[in-house]
Amino acid sequence: MKNNIAETDKTVWFLKTKGPQPLALIAEALKITTEGARFQLLKLSNEGLVNAITESKGRGRPQQIWSLTSAGHARFSDKHADLTLKIIEKIRETLGEQALDAVIEANTKEGIEKYSKEMEGATDLESKVACLARIRDNEGYMAEYEKEGDGFLLIENHCPICAAATACQNFCRSELLTFQTVLGQGVYIQRLDHIVYGARRCAYRISEKPF
Repeated sequence: MKNNIAETDKTVWFLKTKGPQPLALIAEALKITTEGARFQLLKLSNEGLVNAITESKGRGRPQQIWSLTSAGHARFSDKHADLTLKIIEKIRETLGEQALDAVIEANTKEGIEKYSKEMEGATDLESKVACLARIRDNEGYMAEYEKEGDGFLLIENHCPICAAATACQNFCRSELLTFQTVLGQGVYIQRLDHIVYGARRCAYRISEKPF
């Protein structure tokens, strides 16, 4: 968890990056008592940022699972969403879909050049994925990566261009093309989760072996 954010935002950050969690795990992650965590969650609930459902597992006592509401997710900005949507629609209306595709293609090319330059020192796959995660995190995607079997999992807990990506799926295709290009030939990428389709996060499996 990031330590350079306000104390009151740490619970929201944890739920954003880890998804729905029981009280005990939230308290453990925040390094506070369960009562302290419960107080924070109830405060956030009153603000409409989190809610809880009760789950029963086996013979144990039912437990509350806390998650962010839509208002909670909205705390993490979709950069200039309204303006972006207006620009996309105006390009479609005045210049047509091909012009919009040309703009996205030009942006993709620029992104590939930028990423490639920042990843110049990365040689093996893990260093490339780590560098890619760092770049995406700096761009607001709340990105991280983890080892998974013979490969890696690139996780983006937030999409700062979600409105644009929802309005035009080519933005998402552009991202996959960028990842494939900068990670190089012989690397396989599979999208597992997709925020645009209602998932909590975007996640990509990356490996040097076919899936």
